[in-house]
Amino acid sequence: MAGRNDPDGTHRDIRDGFRAEIREFLGTRRARVTPEQAGLPLYGGERRRVTGLRREEVALLAGISSEYYTRLERGNATGVSEGVIEGIAQALQLDEAERVHLLDLLRGAGTTRPPRRRPAQLRVRPAVQRVLDSMAGTPAFILSGRGDILAANRLGRALFSPVYADPVRPPNNARFVFLSPHATEFFRHWDEVAGDTVAMLRAEAGRDLYDRRLTDLIGELSTRSEEFRRRWAAHNVRMHTTGVKLLHHPVVGDLDLPFETFPLPDGPSQFLLTYTPEPHSPSQDALHLLASWAATDDGIERSAPADDSRPADSGGTPD
Repeated sequence: MAGRNDPDGTHRDIRDGFRAEIREFLGTRRARVTPEQAGLPLYGGERRRVTGLRREEVALLAGISSEYYTRLERGNATGVSEGVIEGIAQALQLDEAERVHLLDLLRGAGTTRPPRRRPAQLRVRPAVQRVLDSMAGTPAFILSGRGDILAANRLGRALFSPVYADPVRPPNNARFVFLSPHATEFFRHWDEVAGDTVAMLRAEAGRDLYDRRLTDLIGELSTRSEEFRRRWAAHNVRMHTTGVKLLHHPVVGDLDLPFETFPLPDGPSQFLLTYTPEPHSPSQDALHLLASWAATDDGIERSAPADDSRPADSGGTPD
């Protein structure tokens, strides 16, 4: 029976969800580290039933008892110290993104009451849109943590015109990657983009399993895409703040575009994304051509702010 402060059991269910995420995340991290990689001795003829580290081996490497680590992997996250978390992160050879993700999951599983929630921020302030519009020679976007394109400048909309072809608003990068037949042509290294997209969604889910729009998106992609389901089950997380995106635009052809992302203070997990080609490169010439096309083509849709009074997409509901 749900408690007095949780009459419908919603918080209990979400906390259980965090605990399940901890179990599956730590289990997948254990499976990928061999005893040899961890510097543990192997004895001749030893038969192992696990592909990676055993729980007791992780506990040994982390400097904690096997019983304590087992309880933690099962989601009992109450009172976990920073030293224990650091020891587990080192034992499992977690990178920074994985370490942050583990902290997010432990925080969610250990909380005694649901956080005070604000409605998900889908609107972008007019001043921010003016900043985007002032960057005339640079494709620029405001994205949410789940991959919604909340705002863009003219060149950005022209660059991502295949994504904007989806009638669902706001356009969503993850939905395009896994559900559009044009994604594998638009992203020249689609497999890498797909892996990054799932890893970022997984990290976002670790930050907030209370986000109904996010869980609806994950449910939609899981239902409609076997490729997404397979990648989601791997529990990979990643920070993807800079790099080079290799695109094939239907109007100007191949583009090699370095990108940078910058967090914004306007809401949870909103960030500015910009693409800046190398000076005097073929990609810069192609962007100049795309800018000319965008300036004269009436088919480039100007992105409108999402309406918080209605669902953000066909499967979502307002918070």
